[in-house]
Amino acid sequence: MTDLSPAERYAQAQEERSHPVTAAFAASQRFRLDPFQIAGCRALEDGRSVLVAAPTGAGKTIVGEFAIHLAMREPAVGGVGDKAFYTTPMKALSNQKFRELVDVYGESEVGLLTGDTNINGNARIVVMTTEVLRNMLYADSPALRGLRYVVMDEVHYLADRFRGAVWEEVIIHLPPRVRLVSLSATVSNAEEFGDWLDTVRGDTEVIVSETRPVPLEQHVLVRGDLLPLFDDRAGIATAQVNQELMRIRSFKGPNFENNRRAQEFRSSGDRGERARYASGGGRYEAAHRRPQKGGRRPVRSANVQRIERLDRPDVVHLLGRASLLPAIFFIFSRVGCDAAVQQVARSGLRLTTPEERAEIRAVVEERTRSLLEEDLAVLGFWEWRENLERGIAAHHAGLLPAFKEVVEELFQRKLVKVVFATETLALGINMPARTVVLEKLEKFNGEARVAITSGEYTQLTGRAGRRGIDVEGHAVIQWTEGLDPQAVAALASRRTYPLNSSFRPTYNMAVNLIDQFGRARAREILESSFAQFQADRAVVGLARQVKEQEETLAGYERAMTCDRGSFPEYSRIRRELSDLEKTGRRDANASRATRDARLRQIASLRKQLQRHPCHECPDREHHARWAERYWKLKRQIEKLRQQIETRTGTVARIFDRVVDVLGELDYVRVEDDGRTVLTDAGATMRRIYGERDLLVAESLRTGIWKELDAASLASLACCLVYEPRRDEAGPGERGLPRGAFRRALSDTQELWQRLDDLEQDHRLPGTEPVATGLAQAMHSWARGVPLDRVLVEADLAAGDFVRWAKQTIDLLDQLSIVADGPVATTARRALDAVRRGIVAYSSV
Repeated sequence: MTDLSPAERYAQAQEERSHPVTAAFAASQRFRLDPFQIAGCRALEDGRSVLVAAPTGAGKTIVGEFAIHLAMREPAVGGVGDKAFYTTPMKALSNQKFRELVDVYGESEVGLLTGDTNINGNARIVVMTTEVLRNMLYADSPALRGLRYVVMDEVHYLADRFRGAVWEEVIIHLPPRVRLVSLSATVSNAEEFGDWLDTVRGDTEVIVSETRPVPLEQHVLVRGDLLPLFDDRAGIATAQVNQELMRIRSFKGPNFENNRRAQEFRSSGDRGERARYASGGGRYEAAHRRPQKGGRRPVRSANVQRIERLDRPDVVHLLGRASLLPAIFFIFSRVGCDAAVQQVARSGLRLTTPEERAEIRAVVEERTRSLLEEDLAVLGFWEWRENLERGIAAHHAGLLPAFKEVVEELFQRKLVKVVFATETLALGINMPARTVVLEKLEKFNGEARVAITSGEYTQLTGRAGRRGIDVEGHAVIQWTEGLDPQAVAALASRRTYPLNSSFRPTYNMAVNLIDQFGRARAREILESSFAQFQADRAVVGLARQVKEQEETLAGYERAMTCDRGSFPEYSRIRRELSDLEKTGRRDANASRATRDARLRQIASLRKQLQRHPCHECPDREHHARWAERYWKLKRQIEKLRQQIETRTGTVARIFDRVVDVLGELDYVRVEDDGRTVLTDAGATMRRIYGERDLLVAESLRTGIWKELDAASLASLACCLVYEPRRDEAGPGERGLPRGAFRRALSDTQELWQRLDDLEQDHRLPGTEPVATGLAQAMHSWARGVPLDRVLVEADLAAGDFVRWAKQTIDLLDQLSIVADGPVATTARRALDAVRRGIVAYSSV
């Protein structure tokens, strides 16, 4: 506190006395807590909920960990004590947080629930995916007793169009006594989201930080030079784009060849040293030195007409020379990530010492010992391990979960120096690097190549800079033909993006709400969603526009006042006549009868116009100009009113349509006293979660799956969860399992079509057709076919197959609980058949 004035030291001492728990917690941390972290902890100590919005890597989770600290301060009495739940959007994040909390509180105090993993679920601290908590709330789980704090990490997932509704369901339905800790990336409307939280959860403090704990330096890699993106290093908000980059973009001159050779010489470095590096004799000495401020190389002239990109091994070599490793290269394609690893490996580059290679091998053997020997070759284990020992790896969804976790651990331990990753790595996994490299600023979104957004840029580059290790982080953009430095600067300068709700009522949500609260109260609850909150706020703005424009409209009406008669009436006739004449000119091919009728109408309007008293007014055209403005504005006001009408009560109207469908299918019924209650089928649907909740419930009720054996039921369940690639063609009937499976599939597809028609009749979006692309592969897997053959049938990477297998397990688990006897028994057998080999390998 030596850098504070006496008055500031006194104020800080007062705060510490009024918040002793926060002060003690802060003193126990390895880093001095930032002001936003202290503010969040103090709000929790005061009994308030908090929303913390801060950049990636800023340390938001400290506030969540403080909530757990508060719950665990007092020992459990008679086995009962305060509880804290920590929710994440992904199983990988849950697994990582589970391990971290076990290190702090011990195995007996921490549990993990991720759908396919159940470890110590009755512990006082439980880490879980958000869907698990939603399901617990609807089931009124006994595990909720004693719950005092819920941490919702990555709460900006609320905007996800597929899963975002779950976050709102949890926030709305948590008991009032529970304090909520919402942790979000920096969003531009944090205050709006905080206002909603305050409305539905009570006293909530909004804490926003725009400051990165480790400053980020932005560079553009032009051949062998790392040129700063901004001239002004003091702050991005006021910085100017480096004029050297602008000259490179625009320059076209005769000295291209001389400059090219000079740049090649500069980028190559000491060839002898590079050869020693590639041979594996050791890392660069530079990698052990403390980097100079910014790790910058001199800005040199890059006077070129066309600049070729450095090969990846050369880029890694350059970063090593500049002490900018470890680095993450973001490549927006799995194939590209794997190819990059192979390219660097083929170059002979080795980034590790013999001691590090031995440590890497020990970690790999420890973490993969449960994998079957016969599967290792199929999984490319040996090549993967060899690349790890070189210090390089890929990280993407196609990797086996066990492999991804090993890469994450080795990178965190500074043993792997370079990771080539897709953008999924940017979504919360704790893998900070010194440098982030973006090879391109566009990606394929499934339909076309599109530029990345400022929010995506911020998420990706947010991985650069390790707190307590790096003086600053580095973002490196590789120069490509057509790169616009101004556009890159704009991406780097806009650090926020809006958080918009994706909430919509589902069938499962509807039956649970009706069962707990009744239909009327359920509508009120849904009207308290963030989706409706945002719509209502928009309505306020639209209503303000209408009011202002109506005042202007009244002014226009006064301006066209005529002492001869009603000019609004006269102008209406004039507009009708003009519109009819335009229609006649456009519609020259109309039938003779239509043209004759139109001509008679035009003649009638002309007579009305000529007989109107305003027609003879000497100021008629002056009034008419104001009348044109009047009618134009009136149309705009009508459009605004229509927008208001469509937004008011939007969520509740969708809920009513959902309930109407449920009523037609006899999942709910209306009693004589007007109450809406669940039927037996509705009670079953309460425990069916997922995009196809209605299709699953109807399939069970109609009994179309009763004849299936375990492998066939696993295959059909896979068809209901699998989402094919856009360009993927179905296997055709000949590529599907035979017998009872095909009959059940045909019945399920017909049922889907009927439900889709019903949903369209009720103006609901429906679901995608049943996808059979993985049916045969899942059938084979459930019958015990070896992994190599199954992956060929699936035409998928091992990680993708495991992901779909685990989603299939989730659905089979639901069926084993809610289905009637025979189907439930078959579902349990199917679940056991799918949960084997690499699928059964625990990811914790």
